[in-house]
Amino acid sequence: MVEERMGDCWSYTKDQFDNLEKHTQWGIEFVEKYTKFVKERSEIETSYAKQIRNLSKKYQPKKTSREEEENKYTSCRAFLTTLNELNDYAGQHEVIAENLTSQIIGELSRYLQDLKTERKTHFHDGRKAQQHIESLWKQLESCKRRFERDCKEADRAQQYFEKMDADINVTKADVEKARQQAQMRHQMAADSKSDYSSYLQKFNQEQNEHYYTVIPNIFQKLQEMEERRIERIGVCMKTFAEVDRQVLPIVGKCLDGMTKAAESIEPKTDSKQVVESYKSGFEPPGDVEFEDYGQAMKRTASETSLSNTREPKEKPGGKSKGKLWPFIKNKNKGSGPEDFSHLPPEQRRKKLQGKIDELNKDIQKEMDQRDALTKMKDVYVKNPQMGDPASVDPRLTEIGQNIEKLQFELQKFEGWLAEVEGRMPSKSDTSRRQSGLYETQNNTSVGNSCAQDRESPDGSYTEEQNSETQVKANTNPVPVPAPAPVPTSSTPEFDDEFDDEETLPTIGTCKALYPFEGHNEGTISVAEGELLYVIEEDKGDGWTRVRRNEDEEGYVPSSYIEVFLETNAKDS
Repeated sequence: MVEERMGDCWSYTKDQFDNLEKHTQWGIEFVEKYTKFVKERSEIETSYAKQIRNLSKKYQPKKTSREEEENKYTSCRAFLTTLNELNDYAGQHEVIAENLTSQIIGELSRYLQDLKTERKTHFHDGRKAQQHIESLWKQLESCKRRFERDCKEADRAQQYFEKMDADINVTKADVEKARQQAQMRHQMAADSKSDYSSYLQKFNQEQNEHYYTVIPNIFQKLQEMEERRIERIGVCMKTFAEVDRQVLPIVGKCLDGMTKAAESIEPKTDSKQVVESYKSGFEPPGDVEFEDYGQAMKRTASETSLSNTREPKEKPGGKSKGKLWPFIKNKNKGSGPEDFSHLPPEQRRKKLQGKIDELNKDIQKEMDQRDALTKMKDVYVKNPQMGDPASVDPRLTEIGQNIEKLQFELQKFEGWLAEVEGRMPSKSDTSRRQSGLYETQNNTSVGNSCAQDRESPDGSYTEEQNSETQVKANTNPVPVPAPAPVPTSSTPEFDDEFDDEETLPTIGTCKALYPFEGHNEGTISVAEGELLYVIEEDKGDGWTRVRRNEDEEGYVPSSYIEVFLETNAKDS
């Protein structure tokens, strides 16, 4: 009965360990399952953000004249704002993916390793305790069987002695021998009994400690481990929601930006832009005169006055008679003549004004470059060791020729613009000047006495200029800023700075406005638009020390670059 009861207890304990092992394994698998779920959610957020960014990039306006023309409409600007806000919106989904990875996936991955290690330790302790109590039970059973065997042997020895003692035919020596054998067997039985008793006491103590201390402690640790696992899952689920909640304010701002952009659309403004873009400047045609063909039947052969008066009004083609100017198609689809005479007056004026602005910018750029070369030449004159002043003259001559060509072109386009402005209707011209649509960079004075516009038979218009009209354009060049005075400096110090000084730290950056060859010693060649590091400011001699990389540094003319210092950068 005792053996059966002990077997049932051990079997029950073993079953409990099996149940706990299965449950804790399921808990680990659940954590792995939730980690995989969060990981897939993070991948979805990353993929979604990437697709949103690609969508925003796909519909961003290209740097073409058509796209730039469209940006003047409020609806197009609102769409551009929406694309930018959508790009920021995608960035918030990237933030969600990053936070899910760092705050949940990474934490759970580390926790899973610790959880598996702790679980393995607890079950190892449980199996060890179970093996220990089973080993004690086997020792107890061994002592018990030995005690039982010794008792049976002692009984048989005693019975044999009594039989020998009762037999009169047995010698006294045999009886004594049987008696001694019986006594020895009884002593062995007593020793076995003592060993069994001590092992039994020890086993009961170990069993009591096993079932009331060791196993409960292991179960308690497993329970605490499971509770921590469940608590960690709960925290991660809460974090899962908080990650989304943290980006909601910025997402809301993105949506508010889209809403604000949509509310900024002004249909009337856009429609006015369309009217302004396609305004022709033509005056509406006058009334069509009645042509009485019946008079031809009544006139005599000598009456030619009527036919003479009608000749100028006859049109060579009959198809163009019915076309009115708002519906005339422009047959000159190409680039057209240089003076844009194929365009309606208003459109021609805008094109000419744009060309004039472009020429003014080119002239200003050439003049800036000329000023820089002039300043460098002055430095060469005062410091011949730095370079030959004559080496700058070919470039100055070339720039001067370019300026003359550009000014000639500017004068030509200003003359055409003055011609168009003189032919524009006075009412529309006055309103256009009041609204500030026409501004010129060079104050151009023109004569405004021109002939009126007339329609041609094919639907375009011709311009007939009065022979007395004279167009005068201001051909004075754009004022050139005087070059900065070149201070005197010690040339030997300039040449030896690279040998005596240690590597200087960067104090800012600069952008090359013009190319510089840098043939002389101590200088460095730069290309237009190149970005360099500034390591020494202009000390008043017209030169700035720059660095391209660790091995290339030198001086460039300060007028050739635009400097952006780290503490006080200039606006480009």
